[in-house]
Amino acid sequence: MLDLKSLPLPTADEEIWRYSRIDLLQPERFAPAPVRTDIVDPHGVCSTTATSSAVASPDVFAALNAESMSELRVDVPAGRTFEAPIIITHYIDAGTATLPRTIVEMGRDAEATIVEQFVSVESGVALCVPVLSARLDDAARLRYLAVNDLDTEAWQIGHQLAEQGRDTSLLLSTVTLGGYYTRARTEARALGSGSQTRQVALYFAAGEQMHDFRVIQSHEAPHTSSDLLFKGAVQDHARSVYTGLISIDETARQTSAHQTNRNLTLSEGAWAESVPNLDIRTNDVSCSHASTVGPIDAEQRFYLESRGVPPEVAERLVVLGFFDEVIDRLPRVDIVDAVRRRVVERLNIATEEVRP
Repeated sequence: MLDLKSLPLPTADEEIWRYSRIDLLQPERFAPAPVRTDIVDPHGVCSTTATSSAVASPDVFAALNAESMSELRVDVPAGRTFEAPIIITHYIDAGTATLPRTIVEMGRDAEATIVEQFVSVESGVALCVPVLSARLDDAARLRYLAVNDLDTEAWQIGHQLAEQGRDTSLLLSTVTLGGYYTRARTEARALGSGSQTRQVALYFAAGEQMHDFRVIQSHEAPHTSSDLLFKGAVQDHARSVYTGLISIDETARQTSAHQTNRNLTLSEGAWAESVPNLDIRTNDVSCSHASTVGPIDAEQRFYLESRGVPPEVAERLVVLGFFDEVIDRLPRVDIVDAVRRRVVERLNIATEEVRP
């Protein structure tokens, strides 16, 4: 049985937890419980087994997940291409601490799309500590989407690790709309020459929510590429943090790596932090980073208002246009349409509240 009362919590004084809400977590409030999971698996490649996979544990929460009793495995055979997505939905009960653990093994020249959703069963505090480990054999192609739709009192502290062989293609995408405090640490390791990595995220925090992203683009082989685009919006008293690192090893010559983080602050009380970093240990590479934090572009809003669009509608249209670039890069699955509707619903609520 997990003993959450004695969990050695980190503090916000540690650099990797800087800006976080970790000091507010009270793990003794949560009762350990098995996660309830539904799986749509048209291809018969998912199985639940006793925990056996060794996954790196960069913090106490990933180490806690290693104490999970079971893991969900997705084994895509070599040479197989799956058109229909595999959809995994975890249901989180209020008052519980759950440890979802998903292991993805992509065989050589295999291709698949995986969607993993986190959904609260009812309102109330909960703690969800998910771990994703994905390994891509040479020439494999994986599109992965994580969707956080937890209650606004729930905590989620997750770790994602992807390791790529030669000539692989990986899309790691995230949509975060839920949670009181949602943190995702993502590490994409390009271990084989010719591997390509794309990372995209859409996050929209309101009320007292906080969304926290820590991302590492690690290049450990030559002729690799990565491209990251994270876009978020905060309103009311919500907060967001993005800390990104491009790390290029001495052997990773002729690498192309780029990261972009854009944030909209929609209310005076909202706050966003963006910290891009580069660690380059060789030359003959192409790298860039860009970040912005600020309100809606006044010129865009004025353009719409000058053509008769009401101010509150103009603001919605600008924000939706801001997010469209990310939505267009998500995997082509039905859930993406629901994501767009959720963003519209949140914008409708916000503009209703500011009307005179």
